[in-house]
Amino acid sequence: MIDQVQPRDERIVLADDFGLRVLRWSPPVAVGSGAASGAANAPTWLLVHGLASNARLWDGVARRLAAAGRDSVAVDLRGHGRSDKPDGGYDFATIAEDLRVLIGALDLDRPILAGQSWGANVVLEFAVRYPELTLGIVLVDGGLTDLRDAFPTWDVCWDRLAPPPLVGLPLSDVEAYFHTSHADWPEEGIEGSLANFEIRSDRTIAPWLSRERHKAILESMWGQRTGELWSRLQVPALIVPVDGGEGDWTRAKRAGADAAEAALRTSGVPGRVHWFVGDHDIHAQHPKELTETMLNEERSGLFGGVRVP
Repeated sequence: MIDQVQPRDERIVLADDFGLRVLRWSPPVAVGSGAASGAANAPTWLLVHGLASNARLWDGVARRLAAAGRDSVAVDLRGHGRSDKPDGGYDFATIAEDLRVLIGALDLDRPILAGQSWGANVVLEFAVRYPELTLGIVLVDGGLTDLRDAFPTWDVCWDRLAPPPLVGLPLSDVEAYFHTSHADWPEEGIEGSLANFEIRSDRTIAPWLSRERHKAILESMWGQRTGELWSRLQVPALIVPVDGGEGDWTRAKRAGADAAEAALRTSGVPGRVHWFVGDHDIHAQHPKELTETMLNEERSGLFGGVRVP
């Protein structure tokens, strides 16, 4: 059943011919009924990727959400994947506005937003700005730490975190790298990672996200203060950090998760923390386990509304 679910690949125009690519996943059609076998009153999930990533990294999760009767939408944010790539607009306010307009264009009724890495920062920002448009958020290994705490200046941050030069690498080398470094990933996760790149006619690759746009997003991240956002959040949150064995970085995430929980308690906002052990792209590595965690919290009533099976 899971393998039979396929998304609709669409371009949604937001304004002035600027468009975002989305993958719309729906429950499979019930045999003999001609109707999708979705769960009544179930919320839609809006899935947001990380920096220099793309919607396809959510394939394993979205497929399982559909099999469980849930609609979901995975989006390539501006500059990424198959979406349009304007020169500007890579700050959090503009990205959050893109999602606001997208939700309206798709006529989504208060979806739950799940974001991974930078995407977690994006959905946190979105929920603070537009709490009336979402039932709640899921932050997958992101939205808990501030780059400014790790790097004293923006120049130091960029020097340490600038992307490696990848333009022109042979596709075969990149494929070999992913299969070697992520040997325990399902093939779907590796295919999603390869979708981060344009595959050129000479079988070399180039990241869909240009270096300058990558830099603009990273600088916006360096300026964001997540602690201030957590203190203002008014919608439920599921926090899903990953212990990747990075020592100091994992300790910083634990401190961030504790601070986020404390802020939610002070505000009286429901929130839960569920740790994973694995890779940063846990949604690609362990989509089954992550989907079960998300659905269990939805079913428990964390995000309010009607409990669904």
